[in-house]
Amino acid sequence: MGNYDALVVVSFGGPERPEDVLPFLENVVRGRGVPRERLLEVEAHYQGFGGVSPINQQCRDLVAALEKVVDVPVYWGNRNWHPYLADTLRQMAADGVRHAAAFATAATSSYSSCRQYIEDIARATAEVPDAPRLVKLRHFYDHPGFIAAMADHTWGALAEVGADARLVFTAHSIPLSMAAAAGPQGGAYEAELRAASALVAQAVGADGFDLVWQSRSGPQRVPWLEPDVCDHLEKLRREGTEAVVLVPIGFVSDHMEVKYDLDTEAAAKAEELGMLLARAGTAGTHPRFVSMIKELMAEPEPVPCPATCCVIGSGRPARTPATG
Repeated sequence: MGNYDALVVVSFGGPERPEDVLPFLENVVRGRGVPRERLLEVEAHYQGFGGVSPINQQCRDLVAALEKVVDVPVYWGNRNWHPYLADTLRQMAADGVRHAAAFATAATSSYSSCRQYIEDIARATAEVPDAPRLVKLRHFYDHPGFIAAMADHTWGALAEVGADARLVFTAHSIPLSMAAAAGPQGGAYEAELRAASALVAQAVGADGFDLVWQSRSGPQRVPWLEPDVCDHLEKLRREGTEAVVLVPIGFVSDHMEVKYDLDTEAAAKAEELGMLLARAGTAGTHPRFVSMIKELMAEPEPVPCPATCCVIGSGRPARTPATG
């Protein structure tokens, strides 16, 4: 057992007022060569929601839910916006925390969803004198708690459009080079998402499912995982599919990429095509998901990732700035 004296939720972060949107996006893409016009395009997405990302409130809600089930203090720190992880570690150190579990709000292996959080933790720890030792909890893409939460939400969406609706699981697209480097042996990002999708589909009794991608960014010359969710909806409609349930298996909360890329763009595409569409909720604060985090804390400390796991070269592609 980890024997931790605190838990910290480590997340991506997001703006909470209109004037913070562009500085937040600049934090996300700093040093990665993302064109200014892409930043302004994504800024417009946020401003369409009042300049407020849902992700911070969702993290507060998760912290509040965790405080009811774990017997240690619960903290929260972000990669790209307040509260920054380093500031959270300063508070933890002042509170006397010495050994804490870190729960990153991403379920799978890849540079963006795992190694970058490890780098965040190392960087923040180096900034803070007497920082507590943080142990990043393991991936949870196939944990029964995560699967149960997603299955419950998928049932709810099926009830809206009919049990025969096609299940279409979505996750953040990443460059093929990043996908190839994911995990110790490579290819883990797509494999883990496909495994999670299969488990949820099995839990709801679906005959089949599709795994597609969303939220790509970056230059068109760089190949990313495909097909895009909207392109796939067009394909399904041509094949005669009348109803679809989108299941955002690659996300744990209904943040901006879910609200815009699925609830706005994909929903508009389905309406244009004359398809019934419902979107399953993310794990959020589902009781089984919250209890899963407590269960992860009770496991032996995970073995640190090997140095060769999820590495990418000097030509590191940018993660989309729409996250959060």
